[in-house]
Amino acid sequence: MSISKSWAFVFSLLCFFASTIGSATDLSKLKLQSSYELMSAENKTMQDDASLNPAMFWVGDGEALWNKLSEQNGKSCASCHGDARKSMRGVAAAFPKMIKGKVQTLEGQINQCRTQAQASTALAYETKDLLSLTAYVAYQSKGMPITVRETPENKSAMQKGRKTFYERMGQLNLSCAQCHEERAGLKLGGAVIPQGHPNAYPIYRLEWQTLGSLQRRLRNCMSGVRAQQFDYGSPEMAQLELFLAARARGLPLESPGVRP
Repeated sequence: MSISKSWAFVFSLLCFFASTIGSATDLSKLKLQSSYELMSAENKTMQDDASLNPAMFWVGDGEALWNKLSEQNGKSCASCHGDARKSMRGVAAAFPKMIKGKVQTLEGQINQCRTQAQASTALAYETKDLLSLTAYVAYQSKGMPITVRETPENKSAMQKGRKTFYERMGQLNLSCAQCHEERAGLKLGGAVIPQGHPNAYPIYRLEWQTLGSLQRRLRNCMSGVRAQQFDYGSPEMAQLELFLAARARGLPLESPGVRP
């Protein structure tokens, strides 16, 4: 985002919050809504039609990577998991999850498999290969409802993610909840504010002209309110992802989605 656009965004936020005092809504009283419902008919068609959805190029690359043998030990993802269309069905709908006492995101699990099962190096966040593998795995659960919920095992991590969501941050002193919960459905800069659910990631965002992860989007929001961004792959990111997934429980996965 350029400096001029960035400050324009900040100004529109300030004007927005000044003009909507007392207009806050309560997400608990609203029906869960994917931001897909807020898109134009043209953008919905782009997401729904595999021949038009640009993210499908990454899905195709992900399939090739799924079957690619590691140069280190000759193993591929398929060596352990077989046909992803069967073995990965429903997997993305259950992430993030607790694995060996740690919150693990889907990207984190892919990297763990690479380093432990394939003796390969971990893939950097936002690289084509990691996005492609994530999109390919997530695509196998397309249409399935998110199943993440609070459990005794993940309760502590869930509470930390919840705290981040409701905590004011940055120079603008705003929280995630102030936009995506209290004012969901109102308008900012002419666009309707979504409820902020993660059910379409990785997404092809027209603004980005490429595929991007949920963590990229979260870092964009943190930058927008002038807050210190969490590092990619950090525990804080995983905890926030965990809470967001539980908050969206029941919404169908749209991965890979398209957004403006």
